[in-house]
Amino acid sequence: MRASDFDYELPPGLIAQHPPATRGASRLLHLDGNTGSIEDLRFADIVSLLRAGDLLVVNDTRVIKARLRGRKDSGGEVEVLVERVLDANRALAQVRASKTPLAGRKLILGRGVEAEVLGRRDEFFELRFEEGVLDVLAREGEVPLPPYITHVPGSDDEARYQTVYAKSPGAVAAPTAGLHFDPPLLERIRAKGVGFASVTLHVGAGTFQPVRVDDVSQHVMHSEWYDIPQATVDAIAATRKKKGRVVAVGTTALRALEAAAAIREGGIVAGAAETRIFIVPGFRFRAVDRLVTNFHLPRSTLLMLVSAFAGSDNIRRAYAHAVAQRYRYFSYGDAMLLDR
Repeated sequence: MRASDFDYELPPGLIAQHPPATRGASRLLHLDGNTGSIEDLRFADIVSLLRAGDLLVVNDTRVIKARLRGRKDSGGEVEVLVERVLDANRALAQVRASKTPLAGRKLILGRGVEAEVLGRRDEFFELRFEEGVLDVLAREGEVPLPPYITHVPGSDDEARYQTVYAKSPGAVAAPTAGLHFDPPLLERIRAKGVGFASVTLHVGAGTFQPVRVDDVSQHVMHSEWYDIPQATVDAIAATRKKKGRVVAVGTTALRALEAAAAIREGGIVAGAAETRIFIVPGFRFRAVDRLVTNFHLPRSTLLMLVSAFAGSDNIRRAYAHAVAQRYRYFSYGDAMLLDR
């Protein structure tokens, strides 16, 4: 399998730079992975595609304002993107600077907050902040918009690059399929008899990393932390018993569920763990029947995931259709509902 098999041409003008005026005003492409049929809808039409007894599983991670700007104690400018909060005062981060900061050096961030470089862990730096990491980020940080969104983050991004059900702080990228839901739409879905459950997967910046080798088997997947409550495991079991469908809202919810299902044959395991699960065509799905997702970058692991879920040929046709119909792409863009 080659990364070039998952490439496609995307006019730059289709990359959404801002969210729609209101949540739920986006478009929805419904792709049936069994028949290959494609349907153009509005996102609010998702209610008609769900039925009583289905279960929506969302990722309740909360995006932190993970980007900090400042200088090294030697004077050079520095930009820090926190990848993961390790404990109250320590974090792993990407650090951009003219010269790599060595262990023991201090970074002066925001309006004077000090962070000491403790050392390296692969491509990340381990930093120790003089104050609580989450407090510093909330006060001094910027919303970590993806690299393909070119405007400076503003107050609108603080609200809209966050799901309405976000609860557990720790993500440095939004679980973007969830950005389409607002409270009235969620109430309409509940009123139809659809259940809700949640997982937590803290999305890392690695989600934007391209596959840099053409031989897909040589790609090293980034690690992400997830947690699945026992209540969610029980809700999925009850859904299966009454022949309902498990609908993952976003590739992150799917990754958490499938990673947990792979631990033990015959059921999803509750609890917290790290996963490097790499889902490509040929993967055997155990947990998820339907997937709500946005459109993904060329040659990305997430494009490989949706190709595994709905079929590579189906996804190629659907993406070509979406380009021709001028759907909006990526984090602030339109959505798809995929049937496995």
